[in-house]
Amino acid sequence: MTSTSSSPRSGTTGDIWEKAARTGYAVSGVLHVVLGFLIVKIGLGANAEADQSHALASLGHNPLGTVLLAAAAIAFLALALWQAADALRSDEDAMDRLKAAGKAVLYAALAFTSASIAMGSSAGNGDQKAQGFAGTLMQAPAGRLLVGAVGLGIIAGAGYHVVKGVRRKFLEDLRALPGHEHLGKGVTGLGIVGYTAKGVALLVVGILFVSAALTANPDKAKGVDGAVEWLLGAPGGPVVVVLVGLGFAAYGLYSFARARYARM
Repeated sequence: MTSTSSSPRSGTTGDIWEKAARTGYAVSGVLHVVLGFLIVKIGLGANAEADQSHALASLGHNPLGTVLLAAAAIAFLALALWQAADALRSDEDAMDRLKAAGKAVLYAALAFTSASIAMGSSAGNGDQKAQGFAGTLMQAPAGRLLVGAVGLGIIAGAGYHVVKGVRRKFLEDLRALPGHEHLGKGVTGLGIVGYTAKGVALLVVGILFVSAALTANPDKAKGVDGAVEWLLGAPGGPVVVVLVGLGFAAYGLYSFARARYARM
């Protein structure tokens, strides 16, 4: 496994904070594997909801559920703070700092959701959250433009994921460990498939937000679950949905490798 990252960090600091942040990547891996399983079930005709909140809630369906969710919240919070610190680093370029800030918000939201579910809150519905968000934006001045801008931003994020996967740029996030170079091909394959599948799902989410803006109908905005439903109704939909689900699972397995090999 090779990397050409230009980050001034050597790849590891070895402290407790870093180990907790790496655990955040592993927990993200579990979530994506569970989410991939749910998406595959939908593609095969089963009734399921494909969003991260329900994937997190599924972790609580066992005697140690509350403990697992609390541990997930701590790990995600550590990763969020690590990304926030990266966003504030003066020796990083502006684009890298912006991406780190976005990741910090994402992982902080996952930490909050994990903690909320651990304390007994409902997992909620991803589509309803997306619709509520779009509806709130539409009430603001130039609200439809704001919703459209969010949709275009999500589409840009989808393109970023696909390019990162196809061009193998995710390898820049990893560091090789002596004696483990043989893991390179497997991890590379998982990264290509995983990032591409996430890009496809995000592309549909972005299109649905743009559609909501064009029609002034916030109910057309959807999350990942709605995107999967939309794909299911397209030509060859069940096959596409199963492939996307397998791709999400591949991303989850890649995240396990990232937990160990990530440049922190």
